[in-house]
Amino acid sequence: MPKTPSPCIDVCKFKREGHCIGCSMTKAQKALFKQLKKNTHRDGFIEMLMAQQNQMGAYGGWRIAYARKCSKKGAKAPFELDKL
Repeated sequence: MPKTPSPCIDVCKFKREGHCIGCSMTKAQKALFKQLKKNTHRDGFIEMLMAQQNQMGAYGGWRIAYARKCSKKGAKAPFELDKL
């Protein structure tokens, strides 16, 4: 099974109180994700991140960009686009 890719979508502008405007991660969260080796831990991180995005709002485009990234890497996105 392919490794769950990073939720970073290569925007990397930290303007929303230290959160990236592309993926909602902080610099500390980006560093933490890189340390996660098991897909179960990475998948759990993605779930937490999606909850964070829902709480903060304005991250609708991330799901489309992340689904494309997962597809390119041969990994399954942790959500279904048609159910968003």
